[in-house]
Amino acid sequence: MFQKIRYQLLLSYLLVLATILGVFTFVVRIAFYRSLTNQLTKTLTFIGQSAIVNAHYDKNFKDVKIQIDRKFPEKDFLAADQALQWFNPQGDLVAQQGKGNAFLTLPFSANEPVQSQEEKVQGVTLPIIVNNDRKLIGYVRVSQSLEDIDQSLNKLDWGLGGGICIALLLSGVSGILLTRQAMKPIEEGFQRFKQFTTDASHELRSPLMAIKINATVALKYIEGMRETDVKKFQSIASATNQMIRLTEDLLFLARYDKIPTQNWDTVNLTVILDNLLQLYKLQAEAKQINLQSELIQNLYLLGDSVQLTRLFTNLIENAINYTSNEGLVEIKASQIGSQIYVKVRDTGVGIALENIDKVFDRFWRAEQSRSYHLGGSGLGLAIAQAIAESHGGLITVTSQLNVGSCFTVRLSASTAPLELKIKT
Repeated sequence: MFQKIRYQLLLSYLLVLATILGVFTFVVRIAFYRSLTNQLTKTLTFIGQSAIVNAHYDKNFKDVKIQIDRKFPEKDFLAADQALQWFNPQGDLVAQQGKGNAFLTLPFSANEPVQSQEEKVQGVTLPIIVNNDRKLIGYVRVSQSLEDIDQSLNKLDWGLGGGICIALLLSGVSGILLTRQAMKPIEEGFQRFKQFTTDASHELRSPLMAIKINATVALKYIEGMRETDVKKFQSIASATNQMIRLTEDLLFLARYDKIPTQNWDTVNLTVILDNLLQLYKLQAEAKQINLQSELIQNLYLLGDSVQLTRLFTNLIENAINYTSNEGLVEIKASQIGSQIYVKVRDTGVGIALENIDKVFDRFWRAEQSRSYHLGGSGLGLAIAQAIAESHGGLITVTSQLNVGSCFTVRLSASTAPLELKIKT
């Protein structure tokens, strides 16, 4: 039980840490990308301004002919992944310089900066204005390939990803040690509680049995008793029986995880269910409940027949007790592959959706259930779940208020003989 809790704590811890690191990585990547693109924009703007200063234009500005000064050759002026494009005032391309993969093929736009994700190119467009009369004679667009930025981002992604993996690995190792240390006092406290429950249940057995025997003996000689005294002794006997059952249930729950499995035998579950149906047939008839069954013959599994009998006894009793008169209780057993499924369905009071998770809690009962059945220890379903889990199985429940409930037990089969249905 605690092993599962430790794993859940560790998984929750790692999930929270992974979420925090993921958000941190996303923020760092966005900030790094914006920093690179802003720096690139500044660089392209500087190149464009230098190109404007060092370019020559014809004087009439009708036919824009742009030439870079010989003192600034292209190979020194532009990097290998940069390009220049010159436009007239109408936005028509008139000249260009640079490498092919660095050019922007997007339609001309005076807005800056502009970026093409498909071409992986970023550009900056600057106006060309004559200093004398402030006349606009054209535009220059400087562009650069984003391959270097992509490579830098890839390196960052690998670095951050590797850092997250290492952090999660180290956190997982330390988390195992921390959760084990944190759970140790809880486990010790739980073990002390189980030991106390075991000791208390064991010590209560003798006085309870003495009370039961004396009450039983007294009830055998009621001739000289007053009627009120007889009722008191009957109440004492009834309360004693409930206390004995409660101590037995508590003792079982305190010891169920220590049930030896080496003494298990091959059990015919069909025989167990059929015997229980015969046992509770009269009780069902007394409440005018229709007790139906559909069993597959020879459902074999490895387990403890006494404990399995107790499991299905608790489920059938629960179904009958919480089903009103003229209701229906149905038991179905089937085998699918290597799994045996037993369903105990009733048309009783049902369980509200918000209380489904509490059904197997110890001493829990829905308020509506109490009006139907006041006896029992409130541990029947908890014991049923404990027995199913000790046999490597699972018990689940589906229910609807005022419609009914269905408990499904899944157990592993040991053999799969020929199937033959028995209907009653």
